Amino acid sequence: MKLLRSFFYAGRGIKYCFQQEQNFRIHVLAIAVVLSAGFYFSISTTEWLFVTGCCTIVVAMEMLNTALEKMCDLVTKDFHPLIKCIKDVSAGAVLVCAAGSLITGTIIFVPKIIQLLK
Repeated sequence: MKLLRSFFYAGRGIKYCFQQEQNFRIHVLAIAVVLSAGFYFSISTTEWLFVTGCCTIVVAMEMLNTALEKMCDLVTKDFHPLIKCIKDVSAGAVLVCAAGSLITGTIIFVPKIIQLLK
């Protein structure tokens, strides 16, 4: 029963991010586009592993960023340089993961798109 409850709480966290966080919804939309492209181009198993890993990391980092921001807001609503640093660094971590995912997607999909256009 405790295990089932933990899945329920995790689902609530995902639902919260989807409902409240615009960047989370943007990442989910990007994932839908990438997955559609993966099926359209019949990417290899190895390519699916990279795509899946990138999608998972970006969404998980976005959720961690949200959690850190909420925790910082709980500590203080006033400006504090360390809170600003925490929020900036966690947002930067999401950006790094998203940029790496974009590079990975470019390596996988651009040659397929070029081949399709020939």
